[in-house]
Amino acid sequence: MTTNDPPVISVKNLTQRYGKGRVIYENLSFDVPQGRILGLLGKNGTGKTTTINILMGYLRPQSGTCRIFGEDITRMSPAARARIALLLEGHVQYSFMTISQIEKFYSRFYQKWNRDAYYGLMKKLRVSDRQRISTMSCGQRSQVALGLILAQNADLLVLDDFSLGLDPGYRRLFVDYLREFARAEDKTVFMTSHIIQDMERLIDDCIILDYGKILAQMPVEKLMRTFTKYVYLSPEDAPLPADEAIVNPARVRKSCEVYSFLDADKVRDILSAQKIPFEDFHTEKMSLEDVFIGMTGKY
Repeated sequence: MTTNDPPVISVKNLTQRYGKGRVIYENLSFDVPQGRILGLLGKNGTGKTTTINILMGYLRPQSGTCRIFGEDITRMSPAARARIALLLEGHVQYSFMTISQIEKFYSRFYQKWNRDAYYGLMKKLRVSDRQRISTMSCGQRSQVALGLILAQNADLLVLDDFSLGLDPGYRRLFVDYLREFARAEDKTVFMTSHIIQDMERLIDDCIILDYGKILAQMPVEKLMRTFTKYVYLSPEDAPLPADEAIVNPARVRKSCEVYSFLDADKVRDILSAQKIPFEDFHTEKMSLEDVFIGMTGKY
């Protein structure tokens, strides 16, 4: 993709509310370039599935515009829709079929069907082509659904909570398989998941939603490099810092922690300016899940 090419997904100033009351989000804007994997992260009720429903045309946006492959999502052509593969917290239908029967059944509906993508994942599952889906575990059935999505050979994969029902081993298997598949085939992926540690291994870019607002929107590498956890010791009766650049300060007895995009010197300056005594001030390495909790809070 060159810099002059339009993004695969382009969302501008999207605003959505529940009725006339709570704002889900306001002025949400983002682009997903070709070949990138973007993860939409947020706690339950922050609008992840709502966003996917809007992008897929199941829900009309209250304001703002959404385009996929340059077309307005409210007026997408059948040709453009055929370039999208969607998984909505789904399970395999027709579970009376075998592994091979369901592949042959679905292949009739997709002109660009890639049976190798499906059977490559089935091989990793070590299941027989003759095995009936009804006899498989929940995690295995979920992998069959994911394999059928990959086999559609769509240009854009939209996966809502793809890890639902998968144990750690199956999640890791699919994450690694999807990452290599998307890169090798130059696929674009827009996805959500409640398992943040899986996303760290997979996504290129992320959007972190809170209730009614966007907390971060950037490449994962930049987020991990610039958002920092600072830990220090302070008397139990000392206040925690109050500053808009410091989020979710917390303490357990004398041990305090704060999170910020500011560098260490500026955080120290804030503590000093607010006359908060501190010692043993240092940073702690974080995973993407740590970053997510530090940004959104534990509750």
